[in-house]
Amino acid sequence: MALVLLTGGARSGKSALAVQLASRHGGPVVVIATAEPGDEEMVERIRRHREERPAEWSTVEEPLDLEGALEGAPVGALVLVDCLSLWVANLLGRELPDEDVDERVACAAGIAAARPGGCIAVTNEVGWGVVPDNPLGRRYRDLLGRVNGVWAAAADRAGLVVAGRLVPLLPADEVDGWTPSF
Repeated sequence: MALVLLTGGARSGKSALAVQLASRHGGPVVVIATAEPGDEEMVERIRRHREERPAEWSTVEEPLDLEGALEGAPVGALVLVDCLSLWVANLLGRELPDEDVDERVACAAGIAAARPGGCIAVTNEVGWGVVPDNPLGRRYRDLLGRVNGVWAAAADRAGLVVAGRLVPLLPADEVDGWTPSF
């Protein structure tokens, strides 16, 4: 397994599917968790995610330095990144300019794609709903859309998770015979 990207809406089953896929690895698994326990509800979410993972998996809690966490994981381990959307929110919370975030995203995606043990990354699709009514919300939506595109381009496989179901996502140049009729 090389790089697999799982995207979808909130509570769609992305993390559960990522755990299921990682369980098939047969070797060590390292989870890079990007959530920060800023309030009681987040503390509870983090606890539930920990309980859903096998006890023998290692967890690295790293809200900001995803690149370093990816590089620091053992070579043969499968890495599960959960999740890119929180990582991007954390970077924006530290007031990084978009250009810096874009550079870090490209670097992290390259590291993840080159991992010999493979990587599964989880992210959210946030651009399908109402346009946010504030500049920060619109900036986050647009930036995460670009982040997801960079990671999908680096991925060997990408999938959309909807209601616990996986819909494979094909690159546009691999869609043979699909011609819309106008």
